[in-house]
Amino acid sequence: MNLLILQHARVEHPGIFRDFFQEDGFRTHTVELDEGETIPNLEPFDLMVVMGGPQDVWQEDEHPWFVPEKEAIRTWVADMQRPYLGICLGHQLLADALGGRVTPANIPEVGVLTVSKTKAGESDPVTRTLPDPLNVLQWHGAEVVEAPAGSTVLVSSGVCPIQAFRYGKHAYGMQFHVEVTEETVRNWAEIPEYASALADALGPEALPVFDKQVNAELPRFKQNARTLYDSLKAVWAKA
Repeated sequence: MNLLILQHARVEHPGIFRDFFQEDGFRTHTVELDEGETIPNLEPFDLMVVMGGPQDVWQEDEHPWFVPEKEAIRTWVADMQRPYLGICLGHQLLADALGGRVTPANIPEVGVLTVSKTKAGESDPVTRTLPDPLNVLQWHGAEVVEAPAGSTVLVSSGVCPIQAFRYGKHAYGMQFHVEVTEETVRNWAEIPEYASALADALGPEALPVFDKQVNAELPRFKQNARTLYDSLKAVWAKA
């Protein structure tokens, strides 16, 4: 498979999924949008993966590259109907590009928190394979409050009802982070917006404790990431 990866911060990459892509011999082309790189012709690619970042989807004036990125996502998912995986900001961009609505979160989520499947999520070919309830890494201050028309909400929580959704058969957005590695917390804490969100949520001295908490969960995070990836790969194979 030829993968197009759209990133918004160099340290916020596909994480453990990079290992999975390499194991399967996938060819990857990464575009660092926040550094001025541009999206190539979409036709040669089989899968689009859109990662998180400290930006918000409504900041098109501050980040004008959001405009062509949203257009590319819309073309890819709605017109070309090819597989898509969006994580955190990538989840929000999927919703926004297809007519959904993203706003600041009523309660920002930072920490190892619990989400649960919806009824639809229990039978979805991807999320049905995951544990329920599921502990995940959260680090976001915006959320999807209205999923695009024609989409199906798969995972939810009391704080953020749209934690994951599917659009069509092959496009998945996930608010929570499934790509976690040993370096994730330390690397992301170097981003000022993330450091501020962490301090606001868990206190100014929270980083060492948070890093330890995430790494204690890491074996389960990795197992769940492998399960999720295998299920996604089966969906991608049918696209």
